[in-house]
Amino acid sequence: MTGRRSAGLLLHRRPGPAPEVLVGHMGGPFWARRDQAAWSIPKGEYGDDEEPLAAAVREFEEELGLPAPAGPYLPLGEVRQAGGKTVTVWAVEADLDPEAVVPGTFRMEWPRGSGRVQEFPELDRVAWLPLDRAGEKLVAGQRVFLERLAALLVA
Repeated sequence: MTGRRSAGLLLHRRPGPAPEVLVGHMGGPFWARRDQAAWSIPKGEYGDDEEPLAAAVREFEEELGLPAPAGPYLPLGEVRQAGGKTVTVWAVEADLDPEAVVPGTFRMEWPRGSGRVQEFPELDRVAWLPLDRAGEKLVAGQRVFLERLAALLVA
């Protein structure tokens, strides 16, 4: 495998004149008091034995606790983030009730060095946001996917 890879699905809908996307606030103590640049497209890592789109669907279900929408899936390409991870995203038009989300969890030592392992949600909340507001909330390395989606929606 050449570096870490992650894949995700970016849900979008048009409840009014402007499109909205579903994004999640990252869980865990590092992100707890942050809002700007602390949100993410639902996504996760995958290995050489898994196709990126299959990983995106699997990770959506793991992170949100709900089945992924059926598609069609529109490729938004990939981006290499500052930390070196390559992220690949597909857009899919669908609606989803944020109240229905049952987030997956991860375990980590917290506080660091304490020897105590705690469980935290992958995403501690999800929300539908207009593209411009989502751009303010998303981590910088994922904002390009909003631009690519916007270009597809006007084409």
